[in-house]
Amino acid sequence: MKSDQETYTINRPRWQRLCVTILLAIAFTVSLPYIAQAQEQVRNPTANTSDSTLVKSLSGFENGYATVNGVRLHYVSGGEGAPLVLLPGHPETWWGYHKVMLALAKSFRVIVVDIRGMGSSEKSAGGYDKKTMARDIYELIRQLGYEKVNIAGHDIGAMVAFSFAANHPEATAKLALLDVAHPDDSFYDIKMLPEEGKFGKTVDAAHPVYLWWFAFHQVEGLPEKLLAGDGMRLYINWLFNYLLNDPTKIDSRDLAVYGNAYSNPEAIRAGHAWYKAFPRDISDAKTYKKLEMPVLGLGAEFQGYQFLRVVEPKATNFQLVKIENSGHFILIEQPDVISRLLINFFK
Repeated sequence: MKSDQETYTINRPRWQRLCVTILLAIAFTVSLPYIAQAQEQVRNPTANTSDSTLVKSLSGFENGYATVNGVRLHYVSGGEGAPLVLLPGHPETWWGYHKVMLALAKSFRVIVVDIRGMGSSEKSAGGYDKKTMARDIYELIRQLGYEKVNIAGHDIGAMVAFSFAANHPEATAKLALLDVAHPDDSFYDIKMLPEEGKFGKTVDAAHPVYLWWFAFHQVEGLPEKLLAGDGMRLYINWLFNYLLNDPTKIDSRDLAVYGNAYSNPEAIRAGHAWYKAFPRDISDAKTYKKLEMPVLGLGAEFQGYQFLRVVEPKATNFQLVKIENSGHFILIEQPDVISRLLINFFK
């Protein structure tokens, strides 16, 4: 019987591995000027970014831990009202929601979870397909005493949230997807190379998002060696510069939080495992029934809004809202807008 790690490993012919290596070389070559700029922003790699320190800045919130589905998860909770579960994405942690948590806590019991492999949660050997990760969240809410919750996710967290709603509809009141949809067959059509002049310094109307890191994360062993330590901090800073409409919206403390969270080999391995599981996620999605609960999509104007259109035929009650003046990290750039939209939707 295969282990989880073997199950989620993608085996390829030699020519495909060579293509990924070439892609990686091209991407880093094209990105050198931007990586150099990001390098200037590497600050405070030894700053105190512990969960206990960060949570003190959010009145009424506290850290919690639970062992569920064979994995130990960290979460931060606070507020009163109906439960609202928030799931972050790559390359963030629960801190990715810190700009909206206080506003949401006025209306809901907010529970922000470091998903399997993230932040202070366990970096297990396997189980990074979104169906298994959704089971993590299902068992967590049961352990916390809830029968049904509202749930929202950003990036990888949105994929887990969708899978949660698909696999546990009886436990899902409403679902919100922030800028990303669940993997489907369209992922296999992602371009290996950008068209001439289309890979820009940032994502905008003339330069659509080029997801070269989806392939990079598939490579076994190499990313952990290339990115360990300052390499991961450079990579994370580049991602934020590339995917933010206004890079000044993220500060040095936030960059230190995420840099410190992902800069060791185990954290890199676990984070990349979310991407390695995409083929399994795509296969699982083909078995899911149409979502019956209300579903909200919040998409950035230059990429997420279009990506989320694939959700429309998968849900009977779906509304899509374009978030203006924002890149992929809509929680960073438009926290007041996102808070208002989530409160109105979930209430």
